[in-house]
Amino acid sequence: MEYTLAIDNTPDTVEGGTGILLLHPSTGATDRLDTDFLSTDTDAMLVISTRTTAREVEQKLEYYEVDESKATILDTLSVERGYTRRQSDGVKYVSAPDDLEGIVESTRTFLENHEGKLRISFDSVTELIYYADEERALSAVADILDLLEEYDAVGMFHLAQGVHDAETVERFREEFDGVIELTEDGTISSEF
Repeated sequence: MEYTLAIDNTPDTVEGGTGILLLHPSTGATDRLDTDFLSTDTDAMLVISTRTTAREVEQKLEYYEVDESKATILDTLSVERGYTRRQSDGVKYVSAPDDLEGIVESTRTFLENHEGKLRISFDSVTELIYYADEERALSAVADILDLLEEYDAVGMFHLAQGVHDAETVERFREEFDGVIELTEDGTISSEF
């Protein structure tokens, strides 16, 4: 299955199973790229958030006019922070950002229970490393990339370039089929 990529300086389409690493400056405005990725050519989307709560993700989707009826949000922060949380069709929770098994299983459940063109956004791998550590984060990302392939889905994973050393960035780069780089001035380049 082919998926349209509506992002400047990237291929027009990518094959199902493609994992994309979005490298951005730590201050980079990634919301526009993320929502363009999610809303184009999509039957259902999963937004895994280790950086913001479900409420903040909902506000972002609404602001960028993404069809929220197609979205499932996996909130990894609210339980740990003690916020009120109610599971619903559109919002799922795991206990904490370092509950990597929960994140991978929730991803599998989403992919099993939806049909058609499926997209996943993981915002952010940087936070995952912060909460879990690099080795465990790398392992969880690899597991999710395997699921993308198994279910013919595509995913975009955020990594703040300035926060990590070159070796860490390179280790994650090697896992992905494509890399999109966003610079401080908003220039986009890609390698697929």
